Amino acid sequence: MSNALTWIVLMSVRDGELDNARTLMREMVESTQAEPGTLAYEWFLTEDSSTCHLYERYADSDAAMVHIGTFGQKYAERFMGCFEPTNVHVYGEPSAEARTALDEFDATYFGTFGGFFR
Repeated sequence: MSNALTWIVLMSVRDGELDNARTLMREMVESTQAEPGTLAYEWFLTEDSSTCHLYERYADSDAAMVHIGTFGQKYAERFMGCFEPTNVHVYGEPSAEARTALDEFDATYFGTFGGFFR
C-alpha cells in the first residue's frame, strides 16, 4: 500500500472573481511545483467557469503538511476570496496532524480499501 495522500477540493468560483482566481491559481501552481513531495497538483474548471475542482496528491502526510503550511501562510485569505469550497474528499490515511488541518475544510475521508498505485 502507498503512503500517498490525495484530496480533491470541490469549490465554486465567487461572482466577479474569475480573473483573480486565475492569477492566484498560477501563483499556487508555481509555488506547489517547487515542493518535492507533491506528486500531482491539477486544477479543473467547468465550461461556464462557475465550478472548480483541485486535485492534489502528496507522497505522504509530511509532504501534505508542507503544502498546507505554505497555503495557510501565503494563499488562504486570497483563496477564500476567490472560491467557496463546497467539499473536500480526502483519500488515503492522513496523519493526525494532516487530518486536523484538513478538518478545517469539513473534509470527508475515504480510507484505503484496495488497489495499487504506480
